[in-house]
Amino acid sequence: MDFDVLTTFLEVAKQGNFSRAGQKVFRSQSAVSAQIHQLEEEYGAKLLDRAGKSVHLTPAGEVLLDYARRMLSLRDESLRAVADQNVTPRGMLAIGVNEATCLYVLPEVFAEYSRLYPAVQINIYRNFSRKIVERIESGALDVGVVTLPVRSPSLKIHSIFRDRLMVMVGPRHPLAKYAAVSVEDVAQHPLIFPKTGYTRQLLDKLFRPCREQLRVAMELPSVGMIKNFVAAGLGATLISASFAQAEARAGQVALIPLKGVELWRELGLIYRKDRSLPRAALAFIALVRQRTAAAARAS
Repeated sequence: MDFDVLTTFLEVAKQGNFSRAGQKVFRSQSAVSAQIHQLEEEYGAKLLDRAGKSVHLTPAGEVLLDYARRMLSLRDESLRAVADQNVTPRGMLAIGVNEATCLYVLPEVFAEYSRLYPAVQINIYRNFSRKIVERIESGALDVGVVTLPVRSPSLKIHSIFRDRLMVMVGPRHPLAKYAAVSVEDVAQHPLIFPKTGYTRQLLDKLFRPCREQLRVAMELPSVGMIKNFVAAGLGATLISASFAQAEARAGQVALIPLKGVELWRELGLIYRKDRSLPRAALAFIALVRQRTAAAARAS
């Protein structure tokens, strides 16, 4: 079995289009078509229905899809297991984390880990916490960094980071001059919300009593976009303080605590209790917990 062909098959199934799948696996459309034809010849069944530029899985393709995922997962696991025979961590670290945490909380951790273990390739799966938990539980990832709480009897969970949510406004915003503001104060102004995620859930709950006067001017998909639009004066938001420390120090935004309420975002390191983790993952867990303990002693 050619694992490369299976990778192409999975990408075609995901994209629903040969051309887009080819871009993802760095092959021409004709090369992708040839690989799919090879796979169909091997299995003696039609795996994809082609309708114009779109493709859809046949019933046989649906069956193969699950097996293909499992075979590639086993391939990756075997590579890690063989690499793990060395004393020094090497091979691959498969970790799940959301984009904002990856950008604003973990860069120094990844930098130190790469310096200590240069033979390890870090493979990051970026998604929401619930999706990461699913991947950890299925064994597709070694470790994850997710927003707590997480309730799963199969997982080991270590709290590693706690961050206060604060109001963020532009430097010329009417609220920027205050040392603290109430939820009602913030609700008087246009708001910029993330489209989804933990912070969005908190904001919906926090502003529910003010929903009659609430004006959500924008819903944006990323922390970076939210910071830029807030800095431009288009609205206020709530954000994990660590995500905007650089902009606050530079005077591009102001971070203001809420009156009468403290909101915190807590991150946890998770992994399967019953799984023998590769050395690369064990080394990452040890490093993160070491840094967490050092930060606790310093505070």
